[in-house]
Amino acid sequence: MATLFKLAITAETATSVLTKPDVKRYFYTFDPQHLDQGTLTIPANAFVDDQGDPVSSITLVTQNNGYYSLFINGVLQQESLYTVSANDVVVTDASTIQNDTPIILVVTNFAPEADSTTTITT
Repeated sequence: MATLFKLAITAETATSVLTKPDVKRYFYTFDPQHLDQGTLTIPANAFVDDQGDPVSSITLVTQNNGYYSLFINGVLQQESLYTVSANDVVVTDASTIQNDTPIILVVTNFAPEADSTTTITT
């Protein structure tokens, strides 16, 4: 008679994940000189950072791992209304923005880290 042998194995995995967001904020006060036929083109050097220092370029989002948020007078704008490059932010249909309106661009990127430990008991 044959005897069936079975392996008895258990495994436990513990995983920790850190999202590690990297957030940059850029502040601008509307200036009509940047408006041309209803399109607002804000050059990077017209923005200031959280410390009030001028910036030379805008941080870009990491593909599939970040996003932009644009606020005009405190109102979040639809992503289809603006584009962002390292050199400028272009807002379409901006003809109704009033002088001195605050515009804030928030750039959020993530640098996630994950660590897993598997313990196998036989």
